[in-house]
Amino acid sequence: MGKTKTDSTNWRQGTRLVRGGTERSPFGETSEGLFLTSGFVYGSAEEAEQAFKGENTRYIYSRFSNPTVNMFEERLALLEGADYCLATASGMAAAFAALACFLKAGDRVVASRALFGSCHYIITEQLPKFGIETVLVDGTDLGAWKQALSDGAKAVFLETPSNPALEIIDIRAVAGLTHDADALLIVDNVFATPVGQKPLELGADIVMYSATKHIDGQGRTLGGAILTDNQDYFENHLTTFMRHTGPSLSPFNAWVLLKGLETIDIRVKQHCQNAYAIAEFLSARKEIKNVIYPGLASHPQHDLAMSQMSSGGTMVSFEIDGGKEAAFRFLNGLGLIDISNNLGDAKSLTTHPATTTHQRLSPEQRLEIGIPDGLVRLSVGLEDVDDIKEDLDQALAAVQKV
Repeated sequence: MGKTKTDSTNWRQGTRLVRGGTERSPFGETSEGLFLTSGFVYGSAEEAEQAFKGENTRYIYSRFSNPTVNMFEERLALLEGADYCLATASGMAAAFAALACFLKAGDRVVASRALFGSCHYIITEQLPKFGIETVLVDGTDLGAWKQALSDGAKAVFLETPSNPALEIIDIRAVAGLTHDADALLIVDNVFATPVGQKPLELGADIVMYSATKHIDGQGRTLGGAILTDNQDYFENHLTTFMRHTGPSLSPFNAWVLLKGLETIDIRVKQHCQNAYAIAEFLSARKEIKNVIYPGLASHPQHDLAMSQMSSGGTMVSFEIDGGKEAAFRFLNGLGLIDISNNLGDAKSLTTHPATTTHQRLSPEQRLEIGIPDGLVRLSVGLEDVDDIKEDLDQALAAVQKV
């Protein structure tokens, strides 16, 4: 399970997203079947024995694999251009499994400093409990990567664009340094989406997602995924780890995510178009000190971003003049846009990273990764862009009121 189907490799992306991986039951259903079952039955004791020995390919238990989950894995793998995919119960389950499945005491991990709060916790607090050395570097500094990797490593972990300061890391360059150190490069591609960036094509070994975000895209369910072309990693590490530790995706959630994949290409392109318009709009506002959007020429790594992403992405971050107090006045002044720590939703969502997603970090650590108290993260949705602008306009007016 998890290997992409060969009969759909010549399909174009839009077709793959609608039909890829589909396995119809004998009932011939149009929509993918929802197999809400924990286990499967055998025709004989001998068949069960053969299944557990791996001598035949069949479904054994939904913690191992499930027809609905497998269809989601097949379809996402086709979109990503990966040979293998395993789905998980959440994005953080994917992040942890991608690392924990092959690391052991005494190994070394080098990671970018600018990480989502929970990923930062895994790297800096959880892995060291298992005797794994972890080192954080400025992800935009190739010299820092080279120096850190000169002492060797087993894994490299990064996200680009970063959450929430939208720093861009040169995947090709870091992949080269990673492989020189005989390590595996894991890329958290959540912000860029599988539509907007292909890390495997840029040299990454493993890609992970919170499917909760753009893949579902409508705030309905949790999910995650790990994708790779590395057969040894997939078969001898990841699959075994997943089967025995159990962070499996539920069939119902997989079915919802399959529906999300059908429209992800259309949705993400519109998200990005709206985000670019909003970034331009915010750049002209006097209440804002700094607008961060990779698609703008003002972004310090704009050229790099455009060399490895197909667009500027769906996220816009900006610093409101006046710190936390002004940021809170802005957030509380919104009417259309919701305050939420989720992202990649059809609805525009915004959050204050310093007090939510990255509140575990000290003020000094937050500033080190570009999170001042006035920073706001905006996930631009699919509403009419003029309505989004009007809501931002009236909320920014509230910033001026004391």
